[in-house]
Amino acid sequence: MQKENFDIEEIVKLSKMNLEEGAINAVAIIGAGVMGQGIAQTIAAAGIEVLIIEKNDEALENAKVSLAESIDREIKRWAMTASEKKAIMARISWTIKFEDAKNSDLIIEAVDEDLELKKHIFRELDKIAKREAIFVSNTSTLSLSKIAEVTKHKQRIIGMHFLNPVPKVPLVELVKAIETSNETVETVRHFAQRLGKTAIEVYEYPGFVTTRAIVPLLNEAMFIYLEGIATAKDIDTAMKLGYNFQHGPLEMADIMGLDEVLAWMDSLWQILGEPRYRACPILRKLVRERKLGRKTGEGFYRYDSNGKIIN
Repeated sequence: MQKENFDIEEIVKLSKMNLEEGAINAVAIIGAGVMGQGIAQTIAAAGIEVLIIEKNDEALENAKVSLAESIDREIKRWAMTASEKKAIMARISWTIKFEDAKNSDLIIEAVDEDLELKKHIFRELDKIAKREAIFVSNTSTLSLSKIAEVTKHKQRIIGMHFLNPVPKVPLVELVKAIETSNETVETVRHFAQRLGKTAIEVYEYPGFVTTRAIVPLLNEAMFIYLEGIATAKDIDTAMKLGYNFQHGPLEMADIMGLDEVLAWMDSLWQILGEPRYRACPILRKLVRERKLGRKTGEGFYRYDSNGKIIN
């Protein structure tokens, strides 16, 4: 009898916790690229309904296939089960209509690092979202306050900078814009905890903590490679064994996506004007050739269909 009472008390306690966590039970994601897919998978795995919005049917279908293949690779590595995949995919809905996000509690923008594009998206969302909805940008370098300027509810604008691969990296940066309310910060902090993420709060500044710190390291490793001082494998081995990195900087760049890394560098170089952010020519060459890293099968390394480096 005592055991039964304890279970009921626990259920009531959990229900109260969910209410206190801001009752975020429906999330929409604008943009179904690598980051959007990873964020959607993470949220769905936490038992929350997710709506993914893309610009057209072709992009939407490509994202569906890509996400399913990504999870299948995890299943092959015994990191997930088929039943987990089924549960995750069942919680994700897909659409090309902005207005379908009108009932979402939280809306995450995860498109390219283009300030005008992000402002356009927030302006449109402001027209259709419910009044209490929280707007989130996944930007890694741009000003949240500038993005928030186009909305009527600046106090509910916040940044959540997830790192790739989103389902595996246990960190998220919470970026507070000038007018973001403390209530919004706490609601999103609780949401991050539900996703199994440790949230750090950062002041609005280009690159925040993670991007600003990692970009010079990636860039310097690329210059070492360009100058022929060592091979890509040896550069990465040196950093992994010498400094206990999980991945070397060149493999890390491949995982992040070389086009994304270049966009970060260009943005920081343009805003801050500091030479350490000026992109290495080898990075520009690889991006021009559409060798974008693991997602295209080639970057600083070549990859097999399971995303493993081909020696």
